[in-house]
Order: sequence, then C-alpha cells, then structure tokens
Amino acid sequence: MLIPRILTALALLAVLIPIVAIGPPWLWGLASLLILGIAYSEWARLVSRSHPGPVEWFALLLGGSALIALAPTGDLAQPLVIAVCFLSLLFWLIEGPKRLRRHRAASGGRALAAALLTACWFALYDLRGLGAVVLVSAMAIVWIADIAAYFVGRGIGRHKLAPSISPGKSWEGAFAGMAAVALAGLATVPFEAMSSALPSRLVGTVGWMGAALVLALLAALSIVGDLFESLLKRQAGVKDSGNVLPGHGGVLDRIDALIPTMPAVALIAELLG
Repeated sequence: MLIPRILTALALLAVLIPIVAIGPPWLWGLASLLILGIAYSEWARLVSRSHPGPVEWFALLLGGSALIALAPTGDLAQPLVIAVCFLSLLFWLIEGPKRLRRHRAASGGRALAAALLTACWFALYDLRGLGAVVLVSAMAIVWIADIAAYFVGRGIGRHKLAPSISPGKSWEGAFAGMAAVALAGLATVPFEAMSSALPSRLVGTVGWMGAALVLALLAALSIVGDLFESLLKRQAGVKDSGNVLPGHGGVLDRIDALIPTMPAVALIAELLG
C-alpha cells in the first residue's frame, strides 16, 4: 500500500510542479478545473449514488470554459473573488460545523458540491495569479496541518475530536496541526523569497501574534473540510471517495481540506491588497 501511495504522489508532483512553477496561470486554471471536476463527480456519487450524466458534464465543461475565458490572465476581478470567497467562508464557518453536529453533510446535494468546488477553483486560480509562491504556501497550510495532526494524533492522541465521524482524529492532533502551521508560517517570514506569501503579509499588517492566530484558524478550517468529507463518505457507506489515485483513493480524499481553506486564504490575500 505504501509503494503505490509514494509512486502516485511522485507522479502527481512531476506533473503539477512544472504547471504551477513555470506554466502560465491559465494552464494552472485548466489543470485545477480538471481536478475539481473529478472531485465533483466523486462528491455527486457520494450524495446521489450516481456520477454526473452527459448533460451535466456538458454544463460543467461549458461553465468551466466560460470561467477560463473570463480570466485569461489568471487575474480574476477582485470584487468577484472577494464575493465568492466570502460566501464560501460563511458556509464553512457557520453551516459546515452545524452540519457536522447534525450529521447532515449530504444535504444540498450536487448543487452545494458545485458551488463549494467552484469557490475553491476561484481561489486556486486567483492565488496563482498572485504568484506561484503565494499558491504553494497557501496549499502548504493544509499539508502541514494534516501531517502534524497525523503524527501527533497517532503518538499522543487520547481525546477523540469527532469519534462518530472520524475515529482516528484527536484534539491533540488538531491543536498540533494548528500550532505547526502557525510556527512554520512565521518561520518563513525572514526570507525574502517568501515576502509575497500570506504569513509575511499578515505579519506586516496584524503583527506576529495576529499572524499566528490567523494561520492557526486557517488550519482549523482545513480540519472542518476534512471532517465534512469523512461524514459524506460515512453517510454513503464507503471508505474512499473514489479509486482514481492508486494508494490514495479519490481526488476528493486528497483535496477535502483545500475546499474550505483556499477561499479563506484568497479572501485574506485580496483584502490585504
């Protein structure tokens, strides 16, 4: 199981790193749209037991093409990004936790999936328009939180975070993920190459303590996304959202924490100017 996971991760990195680092923003927009399209198909199956049909795929492709055409430079209109990301953040701050408490993640069906994934795409595309460093450092929030939570949770986790949704997650792991993101983010601030990244801009605006708090809250938001997708799978009675990624499951399994976090990061980045 470990070898397929490693090989799949290396293959994905070999494809995505050149696209993000040296490709034009529109290429990342197209690649991320494809990734989120697959995630939508998996989400649709979880909530309705069936994949999107030809008509629905045509509508999604038409809508995606329109989004790319409206933002050929990767620099989406700022008011549009702020509005979409703000609405997404409201959902994940208010409605997301409420649905987790009530065990109603599937409520809203495909329409909700399309709306939340579209907001995530807006954020990913906009962040790439702000620079490759901005995008990668934003996604690193999720990766660092996940890795720290996993190892600390396995090592010393004793208090279950949401036992009826994801028995493996603990409060100790969650707090470790939040702390790791805050510390790692602040550690990048002295480096000139990271001056455009969110931690540096936060420190310059709200100070070190304020930046640490915002970064920790973003890590907490990533946990909400992770739990939300876990509840979707539990309600559907499946272990993975799909099998497109050998050793990893589905695309939605890999990006669940990005879905709430990226719009929040993009909103903050735009409001910081």
